[in-house]
Amino acid sequence: MKKDEIKTLSAFYKSISANIPEGIDKAVGHFNVFKIDEYLAGIRAQKGVMPYNRRNYYKISLINGRNHVEYADKVINIEKSALLFGTPRIPYHYVPQDEKQMGYFCIFTDSYFSSAKNGVVLDELPIYKPGGFPVFQLTDDDYEEIAAIFRKMAKELASDYVYKYDLLRNYLMELIHYGQKLQPASTLPTQHKAVDRVTSIFIELLERQFPIESLFQRLELRTASDYANRLSVHVNYLNKALKESTGKTTTEIIGQRVLQEARILLRHTNWNISQVAWGLGFEEVAHFSNFFRKHTGLSPNAFREEPDKV
Repeated sequence: MKKDEIKTLSAFYKSISANIPEGIDKAVGHFNVFKIDEYLAGIRAQKGVMPYNRRNYYKISLINGRNHVEYADKVINIEKSALLFGTPRIPYHYVPQDEKQMGYFCIFTDSYFSSAKNGVVLDELPIYKPGGFPVFQLTDDDYEEIAAIFRKMAKELASDYVYKYDLLRNYLMELIHYGQKLQPASTLPTQHKAVDRVTSIFIELLERQFPIESLFQRLELRTASDYANRLSVHVNYLNKALKESTGKTTTEIIGQRVLQEARILLRHTNWNISQVAWGLGFEEVAHFSNFFRKHTGLSPNAFREEPDKV
């Protein structure tokens, strides 16, 4: 297996044999909306597939049909309909399990969203919280409500209204809020206090190190002490703050994120085990193998041979 390249907006339009919009890389950003059945028809015409990779743009998909969804190191089978929030930070895709695929999706860049100067940062919203799994199975009523928003977006995009892109940002926020309401209450932020700030900065430092994209990249911060030193706090205070806000210790959170990246690298690269171990900050392959076996019950090689069983 070879790790997929990051998919750009230009590559996306080429994949569906569409003209690349003018100014797609300009600072003002980009937004567009599509019907899933029309998109899949274009993909099938080229005998192509939707690869498991990261995009350099955001995507919100309303899927109607049986699908197999992979998001980071997690998988889920969709029997009818779902709402998926894709971010440039996390690799993902879905594989249709039947020919009856309907729905919509929109793609947009951070620069498009932030050009409204509304003070909202996409990666700080709960729906894009690191470590989450923003794929939600929907009821029929949920699907119809969300489909109505996409239809309004498509209609507005085709209009001559001078301020249509401002209105489209409002529709985007409506979708985001809809998704955030579908999340468990425990994933939503609590009142702002010192431990929340420490937790937020810690998570930002942790996520900033991922994904591991090349054999020359390696985790710089690997232990609880590494993060405490970077945050200029005592390691005991960091542990206490994280335990209060997340219920987990610093070491547990780091370990879970490293394990997630290990699964991704083992499943979607052709790197050998020692290269994966080195990139994840392990000095010895044996230490990495013991870590992986402890958390999954399998050796890295066994997982690579049967990845769908973990």
